[in-house]
Amino acid sequence: MNYKIEWTYETKRKHRTNLYTDYLSLNEAITFADDFVQTGRAKELSIFSEDGGSWTLKELKKFRDIVKDEPHDVIAYFDGGYQKDTRIAGFGVVIYYTQSGNQYRIRMNERVEGLTSNNEAEYAACLFLVNLLEENEIIKQKVKIKGDSQVVLNQLAGEWPCYEAEFTTWLDKIENKLKECQITPKYEPVSRKENNEADKLATQAINGVEIKSKMKLNGEADENE
Repeated sequence: MNYKIEWTYETKRKHRTNLYTDYLSLNEAITFADDFVQTGRAKELSIFSEDGGSWTLKELKKFRDIVKDEPHDVIAYFDGGYQKDTRIAGFGVVIYYTQSGNQYRIRMNERVEGLTSNNEAEYAACLFLVNLLEENEIIKQKVKIKGDSQVVLNQLAGEWPCYEAEFTTWLDKIENKLKECQITPKYEPVSRKENNEADKLATQAINGVEIKSKMKLNGEADENE
């Protein structure tokens, strides 16, 4: 969940204007709000979450203490690859999140058979991502889901129609799993370059290189590749 700060700024001569920030992560919102208050120029400061909730700075700090030991500020990337001559597909997933004040990264891939196209591999990779979120108890929250498949993400967002029955089945599986996990997705198509990490993992899976890694970004890996 992200948060936006709104406040009235007062100059030394008592002139006032209303200001607001972009949406920020939980920790960023608290850091900036604290700083604004400490200047002594911020009046009537309020914080609003993306779900329409309204918070005081004190309430948001209390909420942070409650959720600090749960994964939050989650950004997840996925990619699916397909090799026509061998009919082998590969999935690549990268998940970034914060927990107990530390930042973590999960990198995982999977090699599968039985799919029929690169498009189907993209749908299956997205479902693989959602299942991985559930396995790591990243549930009951908002998650940014990024990938370079415009088709899959825009169809999941309801922006583009899906006419192929086989792909509709994949969309239903993804949406049902998200609902089951109480995950509110925010879909964000990105360039292939920005999705390079997940793309590389998918390619490695096709080539038979298995990756399973969970790393604390400011420490040692909990599991080795």
